[in-house]
Amino acid sequence: MVVATSRLTPMGVRGTGVAGGRARSVAGPKASKQSKAVARNAREAAFFGSEVACASRASPRLGSRAGRRPMLKPVAVIERPTVDPESLKASTRSVLAIILGGGAGTRLYPLTKQRAKPAVPIGGAYRLIDVPMSNCINSGISKIYILTQFNSTSLNRHLTRAYNFGNGIRFGGDGFVEILAATQTPTPGGKDWFQGTADAVRRYAWLLESVKIRQVEDIVILSGDHLYRMDYMKFVQRHRETNADITVAAIPCDEKRASDFGLMKIDKTGRINDFAEKPKGAALEEMKVDTTILGLTPGEASEKPYIASMGIYVFKKEVLIDLLNEKMPTANDFGSEIIPEAAEDMRVQAYLFNDYWEDIGTMKSFFEANLALAQHPPRFEFYDALNPIFTSPRFLPPAKVYNCQVSDAIISHGACLEDCEVDNAIIGLRSRVGKGVKIQDAMLMGADYYESEDLRSKLLAEGKVPIGIGDGSLIQNTIVDKNARVGKNCVLVNKAGVEEANLEEDGLYIRSGIVTVLHDATIPDGFTI
Repeated sequence: MVVATSRLTPMGVRGTGVAGGRARSVAGPKASKQSKAVARNAREAAFFGSEVACASRASPRLGSRAGRRPMLKPVAVIERPTVDPESLKASTRSVLAIILGGGAGTRLYPLTKQRAKPAVPIGGAYRLIDVPMSNCINSGISKIYILTQFNSTSLNRHLTRAYNFGNGIRFGGDGFVEILAATQTPTPGGKDWFQGTADAVRRYAWLLESVKIRQVEDIVILSGDHLYRMDYMKFVQRHRETNADITVAAIPCDEKRASDFGLMKIDKTGRINDFAEKPKGAALEEMKVDTTILGLTPGEASEKPYIASMGIYVFKKEVLIDLLNEKMPTANDFGSEIIPEAAEDMRVQAYLFNDYWEDIGTMKSFFEANLALAQHPPRFEFYDALNPIFTSPRFLPPAKVYNCQVSDAIISHGACLEDCEVDNAIIGLRSRVGKGVKIQDAMLMGADYYESEDLRSKLLAEGKVPIGIGDGSLIQNTIVDKNARVGKNCVLVNKAGVEEANLEEDGLYIRSGIVTVLHDATIPDGFTI
């Protein structure tokens, strides 16, 4: 085991193993003969070769190369590679990731009123887009496109701040992170918005044939609104081992949620022989299968009799280009059009992912997934030294907690809590919680900036409401969006059990029974709902 330290900054991934951009050999007399090769390799391995270089700290010789000065990968602890380093490098360099971040996110409204769905905060300090981005980084994938469309300002800003790998120096030698925004073109249909996931990729299919990604063999299509941790290279490796044209990540699913996903049937080799997108009624019943084929126990198989698509795919590059431009030029969606038709006459394989995965597509699933992060142990863990979740560096001070009773909660940097109770809650960045406040089963997204104590005192003296939660308030079953102002002695609990209500004039919205205080809203003192 090799311990390595590094950090993710707006300039990119930086470690302590390379000084002045040069790699120096420590292999002895032969080092001078190899210096040029080692230096060249160090430049090329700035990202995806770092695992190999770190391992060389423990061994003076790895493969056919003399011991190198270690170069670090953005993880705290990494294990020595078990595959040939040159083949590892080749496999990661030949993979491109495309993250779909352009959906309108209507089911997450009002959280998507002023931001794209992948930009919605999660876990107190992160955004949804950080999950697939971090999975790519931790998997060694260094070529990444992000497709954006609706309300993309905050998403673009976050991506630029958090993943600007290089400031002119390309990420990982020939790697990159680039935003591809919806744009108008003179081509037929070029004046329209993206019409779906497949159409979004088709609009930029010309990039897939560019010299820039000439080494790419496989393309991973990812969603920007899922919560999970996956090694995409294992996914790609399985795709290559089966010689599949397309591989679909799949997960066992129970009947309650099955109709929300694309469902498939597979044979003993994992090949998909039937695919239905979000079937209902009799069509849903027809998609039941014996999921013991996935390795589930009979008991688990009876609870989860469906195989659901995760909306994550690997395509051979030439297959994707051919499908989008030649075979299915009018198909707009991968799940409902491309995959079902391709499964009829192409080799489409399933890849089982039997770990935590959550589609953050609705207000209820978003709220429950966030609160589950505060459980012990949580089903999804942000605190993973081997595979960290990265985000924009903010340089905030630690949280302050004065005389509070806190249980099962995540309290983010820069928060300030005083004489309050917090139970089963997420407290976001720069949150302010006043005296006598009780927060239960709730999520505070925090604030983008601080108000000075002088300004807060002035606002209170004028009868106005500062950012945060005012003294004596009760917040339960509620999401408080960023920069919201909740006055003193407010009660936000949805006493009447209303399922849906548009109260935007009051700065509120109720969806799936969950109260949401809108971004920048002001709730006056004594307000009750």
